Amino acid sequence: MKIQNILNALLFTGLLSLTGPLFAQDGPSPYPGVKDEASWPGVGPIRFGEWMEQNRQSFWTLREKQQGAVVFVGDSLIGGWKNVGLAFPGLKVANRGIGGDVSRGTLFRFQEDVVDLNPRAIVLCVGTNDLSAHGNPEHVVANISAMVDLARKANPSVPIVISTIPPRDAPKAPIKPGALKDLNTRLVGFGIGKQNLVVVDLFTALSTPEGAPDPRYIGKDGIHILPAGFDQLAELLRPAFQSLGIK
Repeated sequence: MKIQNILNALLFTGLLSLTGPLFAQDGPSPYPGVKDEASWPGVGPIRFGEWMEQNRQSFWTLREKQQGAVVFVGDSLIGGWKNVGLAFPGLKVANRGIGGDVSRGTLFRFQEDVVDLNPRAIVLCVGTNDLSAHGNPEHVVANISAMVDLARKANPSVPIVISTIPPRDAPKAPIKPGALKDLNTRLVGFGIGKQNLVVVDLFTALSTPEGAPDPRYIGKDGIHILPAGFDQLAELLRPAFQSLGIK
């Protein structure tokens, strides 16, 4: 009887070794339908485009290579920083920004695109597209809080940097009056008292004294960051990294 049990166990183990790879995930989880709200984590606007799937497929091919990187994640305000690695020589980085993303979309992909890289640190800037969709700033912060929880569940001490949202003036993508100030105030408040988490003020760094987009740093569309603006962001991040022990 014991011999039969051993043979059964060996057979079961062998079947697992043969069938296991058939069930291995070979790409990112597909986005739910935009109308299937129950399948999206978080709260607030939902936005989807084919380029997002293409971006995530590209990210997937770099998963092994970019293990242990400082991961930059968010919308085009991060995704547009194509030469982020040049700003931090000697630091392994991964850019997981996707143009057009909202905070709820970033939350959906956060585990696979960020946490699964076992990041050395995380830099997050997301929310401007939520405002374009007239989303609630409170919901943006709730989604960011959920991302921080996911990161902390995997690594309680992972350093996290959150950026305030830059100034914007885009008549073709208007936002509710006061929404940007409301969101940035909430982001600053979210960071108060949290260990290994720093909020950097990108709004002030890229704005004129009047609070408008500085044309040296923000493009003519009134939203997107120019190369000189990314230089300003790098200047904000260097002391933040140092304070978090990232060298």
